[in-house]
Amino acid sequence: MSIATKRGDGGQTGLPGGVRVSKAHPRVDCYGTIDELISQMGLARALANDAEVNELTRGIQRTLFKVGSAIGTTAESRKPAPEITDEMVAVLDREVERIEATPGILNDWSVPGELAGSAAFDVARTICRRAERLAVGLHEAGELPNPRVLTYLNRLSDVLWLVARLLDLRAGADAALRPKDSPGPRWSRAW
Repeated sequence: MSIATKRGDGGQTGLPGGVRVSKAHPRVDCYGTIDELISQMGLARALANDAEVNELTRGIQRTLFKVGSAIGTTAESRKPAPEITDEMVAVLDREVERIEATPGILNDWSVPGELAGSAAFDVARTICRRAERLAVGLHEAGELPNPRVLTYLNRLSDVLWLVARLLDLRAGADAALRPKDSPGPRWSRAW
Protein backbone atom coordinates (compact mmCIF):
# COMPACT_ATOMS: atom_id res chain seq x y z
CA MET A 1 0.00 0.00 0.00
CA SER A 2 1.37 3.41 -0.98
CA ILE A 3 1.41 6.52 1.21
CA ALA A 4 -0.03 8.33 -1.85
CA THR A 5 -3.69 7.27 -1.55
CA LYS A 6 -4.83 10.16 -3.81
CA ARG A 7 -8.01 10.45 -1.68
CA GLY A 8 -7.01 13.99 -0.72
CA ASP A 9 -6.43 15.25 -4.24
CA GLY A 10 -9.75 17.11 -4.20
CA GLY A 11 -9.01 18.98 -0.97
CA GLN A 12 -10.65 16.58 1.51
CA THR A 13 -8.99 14.60 4.28
CA GLY A 14 -10.00 11.85 6.65
CA LEU A 15 -10.27 12.45 10.38
CA PRO A 16 -9.82 9.69 12.95
CA GLY A 17 -12.83 7.38 12.82
CA GLY A 18 -13.60 7.86 9.12
CA VAL A 19 -15.12 11.37 8.99
CA ARG A 20 -14.06 13.36 5.89
CA VAL A 21 -13.71 17.16 5.90
CA SER A 22 -12.08 19.94 3.93
CA LYS A 23 -8.34 20.30 4.43
CA ALA A 24 -9.14 23.96 5.22
CA HIS A 25 -11.38 23.00 8.18
CA PRO A 26 -10.32 24.65 11.48
CA ARG A 27 -9.96 21.21 13.08
CA VAL A 28 -7.45 20.18 10.39
CA ASP A 29 -5.61 23.48 10.83
CA CYS A 30 -5.36 22.85 14.57
CA TYR A 31 -4.12 19.27 14.45
CA GLY A 32 -1.86 20.18 11.52
CA THR A 33 -0.28 22.78 13.77
CA ILE A 34 0.23 20.08 16.40
CA ASP A 35 2.00 18.04 13.70
CA GLU A 36 4.17 21.08 12.92
CA LEU A 37 4.93 21.42 16.64
CA ILE A 38 5.96 17.76 16.91
CA SER A 39 8.36 18.22 13.98
CA GLN A 40 9.78 21.48 15.33
CA MET A 41 10.36 19.82 18.68
CA GLY A 42 12.24 17.07 16.82
CA LEU A 43 14.48 19.68 15.23
CA ALA A 44 14.96 21.38 18.61
CA ARG A 45 15.82 18.04 20.20
CA ALA A 46 18.37 17.31 17.47
CA LEU A 47 19.98 20.73 17.91
CA ALA A 48 19.94 20.73 21.72
CA ASN A 49 22.46 17.92 22.18
CA ASP A 50 21.38 17.55 25.82
CA ALA A 51 20.42 14.04 26.98
CA GLU A 52 18.03 15.20 29.72
CA VAL A 53 16.23 17.70 27.46
CA ASN A 54 16.10 15.17 24.63
CA GLU A 55 14.44 12.53 26.82
CA LEU A 56 11.88 15.03 28.10
CA THR A 57 11.17 16.31 24.58
CA ARG A 58 10.73 12.87 23.06
CA GLY A 59 8.17 11.98 25.74
CA ILE A 60 6.24 15.18 25.06
CA GLN A 61 6.31 14.50 21.31
CA ARG A 62 4.71 11.10 21.94
CA THR A 63 1.98 12.71 24.04
CA LEU A 64 1.37 15.34 21.35
CA PHE A 65 0.36 12.59 18.92
CA LYS A 66 -2.49 11.82 21.34
CA VAL A 67 -3.33 15.52 21.63
CA GLY A 68 -3.48 15.83 17.85
CA SER A 69 -5.70 12.77 17.60
CA ALA A 70 -8.00 14.13 20.32
CA ILE A 71 -8.32 17.36 18.36
CA GLY A 72 -8.97 15.48 15.11
CA THR A 73 -11.65 13.18 16.51
CA THR A 74 -15.23 14.42 16.09
CA ALA A 75 -18.41 13.40 17.89
CA GLU A 76 -19.39 11.53 14.71
CA SER A 77 -16.24 9.41 14.76
CA ARG A 78 -16.55 5.62 14.91
CA LYS A 79 -13.91 5.57 17.63
CA PRO A 80 -13.46 7.63 20.79
CA ALA A 81 -10.88 10.38 21.09
CA PRO A 82 -7.77 9.60 23.12
CA GLU A 83 -8.13 10.89 26.64
CA ILE A 84 -6.03 13.88 27.62
CA THR A 85 -5.70 13.44 31.36
CA ASP A 86 -4.94 15.53 34.39
CA GLU A 87 -1.81 13.40 34.84
CA MET A 88 -0.51 14.47 31.42
CA VAL A 89 -0.82 18.08 32.57
CA ALA A 90 0.71 17.21 35.96
CA VAL A 91 3.82 15.85 34.21
CA LEU A 92 4.30 19.29 32.63
CA ASP A 93 3.59 21.05 35.94
CA ARG A 94 6.36 19.02 37.57
CA GLU A 95 8.77 20.00 34.78
CA VAL A 96 7.89 23.69 35.25
CA GLU A 97 8.60 23.41 38.99
CA ARG A 98 11.82 21.46 38.45
CA ILE A 99 13.28 23.81 35.86
CA GLU A 100 12.19 26.96 37.68
CA ALA A 101 14.06 25.68 40.75
CA THR A 102 17.32 25.57 38.78
CA PRO A 103 19.75 28.11 40.25
CA GLY A 104 20.40 30.95 37.80
CA ILE A 105 17.46 30.23 35.49
CA LEU A 106 16.28 33.39 33.72
CA ASN A 107 13.26 35.06 35.32
CA ASP A 108 12.73 37.82 32.79
CA TRP A 109 11.79 38.26 29.14
CA SER A 110 14.23 36.66 26.75
CA VAL A 111 15.58 37.32 23.28
CA PRO A 112 15.67 34.08 21.27
CA GLY A 113 18.77 33.17 19.32
CA GLU A 114 21.68 32.74 21.69
CA LEU A 115 21.98 29.07 20.71
CA ALA A 116 20.54 27.05 17.86
CA GLY A 117 18.95 24.56 20.28
CA SER A 118 17.32 27.13 22.54
CA ALA A 119 16.14 29.17 19.54
CA ALA A 120 14.54 26.02 18.08
CA PHE A 121 12.67 25.51 21.37
CA ASP A 122 11.55 29.15 21.24
CA VAL A 123 10.14 28.53 17.75
CA ALA A 124 8.40 25.42 19.12
CA ARG A 125 6.88 27.59 21.86
CA THR A 126 5.38 29.98 19.31
CA ILE A 127 3.96 27.08 17.29
CA CYS A 128 2.49 25.69 20.50
CA ARG A 129 0.83 29.04 21.22
CA ARG A 130 -0.67 29.05 17.71
CA ALA A 131 -2.00 25.52 18.24
CA GLU A 132 -3.47 26.67 21.54
CA ARG A 133 -5.24 29.63 19.90
CA LEU A 134 -6.68 27.33 17.24
CA ALA A 135 -7.81 24.85 19.91
CA VAL A 136 -9.50 27.67 21.83
CA GLY A 137 -11.42 28.54 18.67
CA LEU A 138 -12.58 24.93 18.34
CA HIS A 139 -13.52 24.81 22.01
CA GLU A 140 -15.49 28.06 21.78
CA ALA A 141 -17.32 26.67 18.72
CA GLY A 142 -18.28 23.57 20.72
CA GLU A 143 -16.05 21.31 18.61
CA LEU A 144 -13.45 20.43 21.25
CA PRO A 145 -15.18 18.83 24.22
CA ASN A 146 -12.07 18.06 26.30
CA PRO A 147 -10.81 21.33 27.85
CA ARG A 148 -7.68 19.52 29.12
CA VAL A 149 -6.31 19.94 25.59
CA LEU A 150 -6.25 23.69 26.24
CA THR A 151 -4.61 23.24 29.64
CA TYR A 152 -2.02 20.86 28.19
CA LEU A 153 -1.04 23.23 25.38
CA ASN A 154 -0.91 26.23 27.71
CA ARG A 155 1.38 24.41 30.12
CA LEU A 156 3.48 23.00 27.31
CA SER A 157 4.35 26.47 26.05
CA ASP A 158 5.68 27.27 29.54
CA VAL A 159 7.81 24.12 29.50
CA LEU A 160 9.20 24.93 26.05
CA TRP A 161 10.18 28.45 27.16
CA LEU A 162 11.85 27.05 30.26
CA VAL A 163 13.71 24.35 28.32
CA ALA A 164 15.13 27.04 26.02
CA ARG A 165 16.27 29.04 29.05
CA LEU A 166 17.77 25.91 30.63
CA LEU A 167 19.82 25.29 27.49
CA ASP A 168 20.97 28.92 27.50
CA LEU A 169 21.96 28.65 31.15
CA ARG A 170 23.87 25.41 30.68
CA ALA A 171 25.82 26.98 27.80
CA GLY A 172 26.50 30.22 29.71
CA ALA A 173 24.49 32.25 27.18
CA ASP A 174 22.72 35.44 28.26
CA ALA A 175 19.28 35.60 26.61
CA ALA A 176 17.88 38.32 28.92
CA LEU A 177 16.01 41.09 27.14
CA ARG A 178 17.21 43.72 29.61
CA PRO A 179 20.56 44.17 31.32
CA LYS A 180 20.65 42.63 34.79
CA ASP A 181 20.97 46.04 36.46
CA SER A 182 17.97 47.63 34.70
CA PRO A 183 15.18 48.78 37.02
CA GLY A 184 11.61 47.52 36.98
CA PRO A 185 9.77 44.30 37.56
CA ARG A 186 10.94 41.06 36.03
CA TRP A 187 8.52 39.24 33.76
CA SER A 188 9.09 35.62 33.14
CA ARG A 189 6.97 33.20 31.18
CA ALA A 190 6.14 32.32 27.68
CA TRP A 191 3.64 35.05 26.84
